[in-house]
Amino acid sequence: MITQDDYQWLFRKAPVMATSIAEDGVYLDVNDAMLQRLGFQRDEMVGHKPEEFTTPETALRVKNELRPALRRTGKLENKPVSLVARSGEVVECVTNALVEYDRAGEFLRTVAMYSEISDEAKVNFRYRTLYRETPAMLHTVDAEGHLVTVTDHWLQKLGYTRDEVIGRPITDFFSSADRRLYVEGRLRQLIKEGAFTNLKRQMVAKDGQVIDLVMSAIAHKDEKGNVDHMLVASKDVTERNRAERKLRQTLAENARLRDELERERDYLREEVNVAMNFGRIVGTSPALRRMLNRIEAVAETPANVLVQGESGVGKELVAHALHLRSPRAAGPLVKVNCASIPKELFESEFFGHVKGAFTGAHRDRIGRFQLADGGTIFLDEISEIPLELQGKLLRVLQESEFERVGDDITRSVDVRVIAATNRNLEQLIVAGEFREDLFYRLSVFPIEVPPLRERGEDIVQLAQHFLEQTCQDFGRDLLTLTRAQTEHLRAYPWPGNIRELKNVIERAVILSQGKVLRLDLSMPGLEPEGGESVVHEPEAAVVMTEQQIKDLQKTNIIKAMKLAGWRVSGKGGAAELLGLRPTTLADRLRTYNIKRPARSQ
Repeated sequence: MITQDDYQWLFRKAPVMATSIAEDGVYLDVNDAMLQRLGFQRDEMVGHKPEEFTTPETALRVKNELRPALRRTGKLENKPVSLVARSGEVVECVTNALVEYDRAGEFLRTVAMYSEISDEAKVNFRYRTLYRETPAMLHTVDAEGHLVTVTDHWLQKLGYTRDEVIGRPITDFFSSADRRLYVEGRLRQLIKEGAFTNLKRQMVAKDGQVIDLVMSAIAHKDEKGNVDHMLVASKDVTERNRAERKLRQTLAENARLRDELERERDYLREEVNVAMNFGRIVGTSPALRRMLNRIEAVAETPANVLVQGESGVGKELVAHALHLRSPRAAGPLVKVNCASIPKELFESEFFGHVKGAFTGAHRDRIGRFQLADGGTIFLDEISEIPLELQGKLLRVLQESEFERVGDDITRSVDVRVIAATNRNLEQLIVAGEFREDLFYRLSVFPIEVPPLRERGEDIVQLAQHFLEQTCQDFGRDLLTLTRAQTEHLRAYPWPGNIRELKNVIERAVILSQGKVLRLDLSMPGLEPEGGESVVHEPEAAVVMTEQQIKDLQKTNIIKAMKLAGWRVSGKGGAAELLGLRPTTLADRLRTYNIKRPARSQ
């Protein structure tokens, strides 16, 4: 029977380096081979921890890796350690360790044995260590495509441990699409062909994340020239590809928005050109000449202009004339009808919004001010802008800066503003409905557009112009305007101004069957032609007083409302009969206090 002394003698005289370690991690005993190789005395090592006789790197591995693994599994197999002799020499070893227990299962000792690595093994060991610790994504496969070794960085990228990957086919970690590329022996064929460069592939991490890679490889061949191993270096280009895709999407979106912007600009130009007869102002009356002189005076300056006048006098035409005569003529002229914009969409309409800024904002939208950059913006019916939003308009006028709704990027614009209104803004200021500072910003140079009743000698000229234009547009031969009709045109007060005159001519052209214009079919107050046509107005009214004009306008509005069944807007509504906008007619109904009569009981 071997005694404890016999066991100690055999342990100490064993031809390989060995140590006995207590439960608290210190040496219980060190054999002679260990002491001789390291140059220490037994009492210099016993009672001390193994980490005191290793390199700092090995000491860290003992603490963080080897000791926990030993406690968990009860053994270690071929783990590399670097011991340090008394002389300072580093002794590279491989250790195998085993935990011993008594029959009752109580811990006795841990026996660890060390085999010194040969010079060739040291080189291989250093190579493997450097390979694993290289801060690059490397893996080595055999001729069949099975993983032989991988770097720590490779494992970190994919989220696996070394034991989970070594020996498995590299294709196990490819995406489904890339795995299909290497079925039926095509992976072996790729390895057989040798090196490759910049092969784009996708691998899937343990957590399911797809990683875009660019792979390059070099091949190692055996004595017969056959590839037995392949070293593959991979570069993670996931973020780069994502950035490139995002850039391409952004560029595509910018191109789409630019095309949309150009189409919208061209559409708006065409819309304004058609609506304003390509900038032609017809007439030679003194009132019109005074207005044209003011247009010429201010057109080439950058000053903001406030165009004032009754509804239908041609304020849009004045804005177009100002734009065409300005240095901005090559830029866009963007029209905004402030009366037609819902209150909650004013800011988005003026300044634009970004995707997701509010419900329904499914994409970025360019506002009218940005659309007009480098040109002119025409704000029609400026009095209809809600008071709480007037401050934001004032800011862009003062600082030429704005932000889209939902965006924090400040944008600059170079825009000239032309505003128009048929209301008295000074009265609105007194009533607290319009900002005084905004009024002064807009009305740097006011232009008053004369009503048609003050342009007597222009009426027939305008009527003839509209007649020629309408006949051409409708494909009709030119109809004749009689002398009697021109007298009627001059005598009528035209409460709807030029818009009303144009509508009267267009309706007459539509309703006329012969070669003579049937003005009696479309003009308010005219009796059927064939007898003596007259206009129902005060006799011999060469000049009418302002009150007579207002009374006549009120009477005409009431007549139109009755004919339309007291409907203001829509097909056949009073606004259509009068050639007015519904908002303008509603304003006049309030002004003249015209109300629908109560129904009899």
